[in-house]
Amino acid sequence: MSSSQTAPGRISRAEFDRLFQELSNWGRWGTDDERGTLNYILPEHLRAAAALVRTGRSVSLSLPINTVAGPDNSRPAVHYMVQLHDNSDRGEPHFAGDYLASEIHGNCRTHIDALCHIAYNGQLYNGKPASSLTSHGPSVQDIAIYAHGIVGRGVLLDIPRLRGIKWVEPGEGVSYGELLEAEAAQGVRLGAGDILLFRTGHHRRRQEMGPWDNGYSGEGRAGLYPDAVRLLHERKVAAFLPDGDGETVPSNVDGVAHPIHALQITAMGMACADNLQLEDLVEVCESERRWEFLVVAAPLRIPRGTGSLMNPLAIF
Repeated sequence: MSSSQTAPGRISRAEFDRLFQELSNWGRWGTDDERGTLNYILPEHLRAAAALVRTGRSVSLSLPINTVAGPDNSRPAVHYMVQLHDNSDRGEPHFAGDYLASEIHGNCRTHIDALCHIAYNGQLYNGKPASSLTSHGPSVQDIAIYAHGIVGRGVLLDIPRLRGIKWVEPGEGVSYGELLEAEAAQGVRLGAGDILLFRTGHHRRRQEMGPWDNGYSGEGRAGLYPDAVRLLHERKVAAFLPDGDGETVPSNVDGVAHPIHALQITAMGMACADNLQLEDLVEVCESERRWEFLVVAAPLRIPRGTGSLMNPLAIF
C-alpha cells in the first residue's frame, strides 16, 4: 500500500469545522446565490466540453429503477401498469400507460441532491437557515435551480483501476494524494468547471456479490476521506458524480457521520449526485483510451424538491 492509500487518522469535530471554514464558498457569488459551484462552468468551458464529442458514442450513467426491496433498498420504487392496449373503447390508436412512485434519495437510485438537502450546524449553503425547509418543502435552494442542466467536461477518476482491484472495499477511503495518482495514471487533470466522476467499483461489487447494508448498521461503503475534498475546492470542480455517495462509512470524523456531504454541499455549494452506474462508462473509456468526455445531466424540474432522479449521459 502506498503512502497515499494509508488511512488517515481520525479527526476531531473542531478540526473538521476548521476544514469546513477553509473550503467554504459562502458569499463567493453573493449572499443570495443558489447555484454554488455551477458558477464555475463558463460558456468557454461548455464549448470546450462539446469539442470532446468525436466518435458520437453515448453512455448512460444511471442505475435501472429498482423495485426490489433489499438491505440497501428498504423503500423500493413502485411501478405498475395503469392502462393496456386492449382497454380502449374509442377506436385506434390504443394507448398503454404506467405509474411510477419513488423516493428521490437513497442508495439504489441515481439522483442529484439540491443544496437544501444538507444542513450542518443548523445552516444550509451560504448560511441560510435550515428552518427555511419545512413540511411544504424548501423556500430556497431547491432542485429547480438546476433545471437548465449540468453540462460540462467530465473526468473519470477510477480508483480500482489505479489499485489494480475490482472495487474498493467497504469502509476504505480515498485520499487527496490518491486522487492525484489517479490523474497521473490516466493522463488527465481536473480543472475549473469540470465534472468529477468518482469510481470505487461500488456497483460492480453489488453485481458480483449481491446487495449489502452499506450504512452504519452494516458493512459500510467506500468513499472519500475529508482531506480529498480540498482538491475539488482548489481545482474549482463544478460537480461531483460518484458511484456510491462519496462517503466513507464509517466516517473518520468524530461526531460527523457524513462529512463529505457537509463539506461539498453545505460548505462549497457543490452540485452532487449519488449512485451513478459507472461500469459501462469504464468499458467505453478503455476502448476510447481517454477519460474525459462531455457530460449532460438534466434533473427533473421539481419546485420545492430536495433532489431529483436523473439519467446522466457521457458522450464521446
